[in-house]
Order: sequence, then C-alpha cells, then structure tokens
Amino acid sequence: MVSSDGTQQQLADRGSNRSQRPSSDAFRAFIASGWAPRESALPARLPAADHAEARRRRLGDRFEGDRLVLPAGPLKVRSNDTDYRFRPHSAFAHLTGLGTDEEPDAVLVLHPQAQGGHEAVLYFRPLAGRDTEEFYADARYGEFWVGARPTLAELEARTGIRCAHIDELPDALAKDAGQVHLRVVPEADEAITALVVAARSSSGQEVDAETSQAEDAALAEALSELRLVKDDWEVAELRRAVDATIAGFAEIVRQLERASGHPRGERVIEGAFGARAREDGNGIGYDTIAAAGDHATTLHWIRNDGRVRAGELVLVDAGVEVDSLYTADVTRTLPVDGVFTDVQRRVYQAVLDAADAAFAAAKPGVRFRDVHTAAVTVLAHRLAEWGLLPVGAEEALTPEGQQHRRWMPHGTSHHLGLDVHDCAQARREMYLDAELEPGMVFTIEPGLYFKADDLSVPPELRGIGVRIEDDVVVTASGVENLSAALPRHPDEVEAWMASLRH
Repeated sequence: MVSSDGTQQQLADRGSNRSQRPSSDAFRAFIASGWAPRESALPARLPAADHAEARRRRLGDRFEGDRLVLPAGPLKVRSNDTDYRFRPHSAFAHLTGLGTDEEPDAVLVLHPQAQGGHEAVLYFRPLAGRDTEEFYADARYGEFWVGARPTLAELEARTGIRCAHIDELPDALAKDAGQVHLRVVPEADEAITALVVAARSSSGQEVDAETSQAEDAALAEALSELRLVKDDWEVAELRRAVDATIAGFAEIVRQLERASGHPRGERVIEGAFGARAREDGNGIGYDTIAAAGDHATTLHWIRNDGRVRAGELVLVDAGVEVDSLYTADVTRTLPVDGVFTDVQRRVYQAVLDAADAAFAAAKPGVRFRDVHTAAVTVLAHRLAEWGLLPVGAEEALTPEGQQHRRWMPHGTSHHLGLDVHDCAQARREMYLDAELEPGMVFTIEPGLYFKADDLSVPPELRGIGVRIEDDVVVTASGVENLSAALPRHPDEVEAWMASLRH
C-alpha cells in the first residue's frame, strides 16, 4: 500500500462530510430497515461505449507499456460548503462515454498488459448499503443527499469497462511501479496526481520531476490530438447541441422586447438562453455573452448587466452543452428592434463576407490557419476601403503590419467538441499548421469591433461590434455548416426576427 503525506487519507476524507449529529444505535437500526428491494436489472450499454473503447485503444497504442491515469476530477467548492455542479474532465468523458454530473472522484486507468495492449479499469465509489452511515449521513456520496449511485456491476454494464472500488486504486498504481511508467493527466485531480507521484517514488528509482512532468504533458497533448477528428457519433452529438442552440436563439428573439424594457436587459437574454439550455441539454457549454451596444466590442463580455436599447445591436455568443457534454458555439449579432441601420448593415455585411470567404477556403488539404487568412484578407481590404487603415490592405496583412488587428484581434476558428475550445493542448503542427481532414469540427467566426472611445474611426462606427459564428464539420469536398438553419444574411435575420416577434 502506498502512503505519502496523507494523500490516501485525503482521498478517504472526500466522503467524510457527515452530519454533525451523533447517531444512536436505535436510529441506525431504524433507518436501515423497511426499504423496498432495489431494482436488479442492469442498465443498457451507453451509446458511446463502443466509440470510447476504440479511443482507448488508439491512446494505448501511443503509450504502449505505460500505465495511464485519467481522473474525472473532484467536486469544486463554490462557496463554503456548496459545490459547483460537477462536470467530469473532458478526457475522462471522451474515454468512458460518461457525461452530465456523474462520478466525481472516479479514475480511469489503462493498465499495460504483458501480451500487449491495455486493460481499462474504472475506479469509483459504488453505491453503499442502506445499513451504512454513508447511506444517510455522507453529503458527498450518500444516497439521501445526492441520490442512488451505481453499483460496480451497473457501471460495468453501462461503460463496458471493468470497475473496481476507489479504495483499490493506491495498490493498483503501486503495482510494478519500478517496471512501468506512470502517466497522469496533469491538473485534473491534485490528490490523484499526488498518489501517482507517491507511486513513482515507492518504486525505488530516482524520480526526475521535470521528466515526469514532460511525460504527463505528453499524455495531455495526446488526449487533445485524439479529439481532432470526430467520429460519426460525436458529429451527431454536435448536431444535437447546435439544434438546441438554434432553439435558444429563437427564445432570445422572443424575449428581446422584455429585455429592452429591463434595467439589466442583457441578463434577460442570458436567462432566456440558459433556460432553454437546461431544458434541452445539460446546460450552457460556456458563460453566455449577451453584449448590447458598446459591450459587444469587449470580446468576452460575460457580466451581462447592461441595458438593451432599441437602435443598437446585441451580440450573443452562446452554446448548449448536451448530456454527452458536446457543446455548440454560435454567435449572432441582432438589431434590438429587428431592423439594421445602414451603418450597422455595412459593418455586418463586411463580417458576413469575411465569413463566406472562410467557408469557401475551408476544405480537406487546406491548412487550418489558411481559413483565418481568407477571412482577415476580406476585412483588411474593407477597412482600407473605409479609409481606416494607416497603410494599404496588403501591407497591413504582412507580418510586419497587422494594423487590421486593431478591429479584429482574435482568430477566426477553433476546434469544437467536448470543450468549447477543443483540442487546445495539441501540438502546433497538429492544429494551426495541420491540413483539414474530414470529421474535423470547428468554428468560423470573424468580427469587427469599434469601441465607443476609438477616435481612429468615424463617430457613426463607434460602439458597434459584430461577430457571426457558425459551427462546421469538414466533409470530403468542403465544410457543412451545422448551424445553417440560423439565418446569417441581414435580410434573412430581419425576416426571421419579425416572424418570431409577431
């Protein structure tokens, strides 16, 4: 058994948030009695289970002979004794098929086998008996507090992975530690990382912390790269997320009149979308940006405490995360009263033209970074036509120029999946410098942002921020716009809004 500076005790104590009232023998006997038998039928296998199994094989092939430790992560404290809603680490979800708020503190381990390959074992705390104190007094795991947990057999049936009690994890990590490299997903769970460090130390070998960190970083990198190309099941889940997101945008339009009469109208918009996200999915995939007027020129405006005024634009960047944890990421910039002004339409059309150029450029064999180049080339030329650039468009587009970035400072695209910015730890040559392949899913989201205090632009442009963002999947010949059902052209946006508001 491994022991190191209380790490095992820390793991054991995760379930010790118990009632402070002492329990009498009479009470313990009474609360353990009189319960109906539990359902004995095992649950169905998860739809993602076979896909997750294939992903585990691919990861194992990359680290033949190594023991790979992938924590779901612990609960995170919001304030005092209340926690945030649990969401497992994306790598854990990807390789188990488990989503929503299941199994905090669980750990997936891929154990190397002598004959080659790996055996996957899922360690977690299973359902406790009704004759245990955990049943009624444990606020972290107890059935009275958080509902019935799965048994080992039930989670095995759902995932197709052999399951074991979390108490067996320390010995499992220590086994053959002198002969087997241990890798753990960094920062997923501090207590599990400490347990891995203890197992490495117990092997009797010299442990080079820098080398171990590099090996763990390589695992995180591989896990990101494993998600660069989505399988058919993942694309179907992303379609579901996008469809739910489109329904959320329709709800926003229906609430715009109420939002424009509320002192914090941006929160009316945020709430309208959030309600739809919880009804149709697991919730929002990231904090909703509901940015009206000049707030739209702040890229990550999530305070959402401003007014929504007629005659202005409101930029909404939002996505529904479905129960499998795949998320959409869509942005539309809407005229609050349903009609664009001439100046607003001019800026909007420039951004739409840039997006269309990116769509035209995106196809297999094209580098990921070239999609961005196509979009910003349009924007740089449009800014030059408007007399805003201090140099010509072509000079601005050189590495030594870049003046157009004053009004378009972000990238045009990022991968999308379990994380809204998916695959973020992939190597540059596998991401920005890589060629597009069928099955890749990413965003196309150019924008222009003219801040209210930007004296380098005419007064009529100040306070206007526009972004148009769609989610696409690469096909054999180009890209399919997964969010195409949400209008993009300004005329279509106005007609769509009118149809929802009357």
